Amino acid sequence: MNQKLITFVVPCYNSQEYMDICVESLLKGGDRVEILIVNDGSTDRTGEIAAEYEKKYPNIVRVLTQENGGHGEGINHGLRESSGIYFKVVDSDDWLDEEALPKVLRRLELCERRGGIDLMICNYIYDHKDEPKLNRTIKYRNVFPQNGIFGWNDTKPFLPWQYLTLHSCIYRTQVLIDSNIELPKHTFYEDNLFVYKPLTYVKRMCYMDADLYHYLIGREDQSVSEETLKKKCSHQILVSKEIFKAHRISEVKKENPKLGRYLYHELVFMMAIATAFTRLNRTDEAEELIKEMWQDVAEYDKKLARRVHRASIAAFVNLPGKAGRDLGLFLYRMCHKVVAFN
Repeated sequence: MNQKLITFVVPCYNSQEYMDICVESLLKGGDRVEILIVNDGSTDRTGEIAAEYEKKYPNIVRVLTQENGGHGEGINHGLRESSGIYFKVVDSDDWLDEEALPKVLRRLELCERRGGIDLMICNYIYDHKDEPKLNRTIKYRNVFPQNGIFGWNDTKPFLPWQYLTLHSCIYRTQVLIDSNIELPKHTFYEDNLFVYKPLTYVKRMCYMDADLYHYLIGREDQSVSEETLKKKCSHQILVSKEIFKAHRISEVKKENPKLGRYLYHELVFMMAIATAFTRLNRTDEAEELIKEMWQDVAEYDKKLARRVHRASIAAFVNLPGKAGRDLGLFLYRMCHKVVAFN
């Protein structure tokens, strides 16, 4: 049996109401794809629906069952069982564009014939199904060459609000394995760590200006809803600290300045949003969490922590006192108005 071109991992927890849309979109890839549906201890009909797909498409769909461990553990499980050359996570309430998917798969096959790549980047869409006028497509035309295979030296600077996400990235499976990525259990926002940690293993990339991933916005229990952002702010802080400690950026910059520049760019962004989202709570307890975060990362790299704390976006959202909280909230509202990310 030939190796699958790509493995799609779909972590599912009580996803019976919407997982069909996701899985059906992935099936458009045909026999070139492997779909691993990870049932994360669901208590509804998620497992039954997954089993039906496995029975109907035995050469494409496999069901993995685990005790509830959260989204990150679902990805960990999927990676351990993956047989595809490439690896992509698709959340169970999202879907891939049926016109873009065949084009992306053909490009991956072409890249394989040219020696393979470590990372493919595609566009993604913030999809407000009930308010399509709010839809926003995130593109990377200003950063990456659009033709052929390239390296970090061929990239241009990201805009302040741009960064690589779970939605935009397709990794080579071996790159993820080599990076020893292991995501924390029962933790929200861990997908940022999933994308960030393996980047030092990425040498060959391809950008395809295709709107591949539809990122659903609007469910009340989503991790990006404002109430969840406030409630789970400690998770964002945990992930941001792990991102801070994932690489010695000063060492990376010596070997690969543009990769080091991007790692620093995303690090600043992650620390800034961790602060801003925590400050949505407007409590002394939230301010203490932020203070502890900066103290923790300073113990790892005091010089870098000082630089990040004083840098652009991070500097604004970390201003002390009520004025700092108000400014952080203002910047959050402005970003929401521009991108409409929840």
